[in-house]
Amino acid sequence: MTNPSPWRATVLTLFPEMFPGPLGVSLAGRALAAGLWAIEARDIRASATDRHRSVDDTPAGGGPGMVLRADVLAAAIDAAGIGPDRPRLLMSPRGRPLTQARVVELAKGPGPLIVCGRFEGVDQRVIDGRGLEEVSIGDYVLSGGEIAALALIDACVRLLPGVMGKEASGTDESFSDGLLEYPQYTRPQLFEGAPIPDILTSGDHAKVASWRRAQSEALTAARRPDLWAQIPPKPPNRAGRQKTPKNKTDG
Repeated sequence: MTNPSPWRATVLTLFPEMFPGPLGVSLAGRALAAGLWAIEARDIRASATDRHRSVDDTPAGGGPGMVLRADVLAAAIDAAGIGPDRPRLLMSPRGRPLTQARVVELAKGPGPLIVCGRFEGVDQRVIDGRGLEEVSIGDYVLSGGEIAALALIDACVRLLPGVMGKEASGTDESFSDGLLEYPQYTRPQLFEGAPIPDILTSGDHAKVASWRRAQSEALTAARRPDLWAQIPPKPPNRAGRQKTPKNKTDG
């Protein structure tokens, strides 16, 4: 039975054939086929008004490249007919970094409209006039916003009810509590001389949880000091000193 009002991603792009792309396979693809979510890729060029279906023009003030026209993109956004409750996103390297917390917010809502930029960018007047929230997936530049949109949609879809096999998979992972995920192991017990840490096969769930937390803290402190700086300090232990993570990989 399909969901009567599934989470929906509406994508505005010059290359609608790029969707659903990888979102049509694996977990996202099965969920899409089951009606747990929906995607609509709309061609920005369909809103062009001249016979050449022009969507861009030279930058005002000079400079290299081309800029997406405000009138064409605004018309494409208006034609999508989305409700005011749906976020309007623009994938942009100058946007605020996408976080797991923001992904959770988006997954809980009805689904966003996502504008995929191209060329040198988008006319600022349509960003302001249509209330576009600029979002970045990293400090680098892509050829367009499509790959970034695919990443954002995938991050949201996997959190939708019924998509993942185990609900815990969506909470016990990197960034769910501000930390990177702890190391994972599975069989064989011994691989190229390296065993699974004894504590993980001890059957003591409390010790396993404590070990995993310590590993997450150590990895976060070492690899993402920006994230680690946002973690509230632990209260002093009995000796009156702060507990610090130990970078250990065994039991």
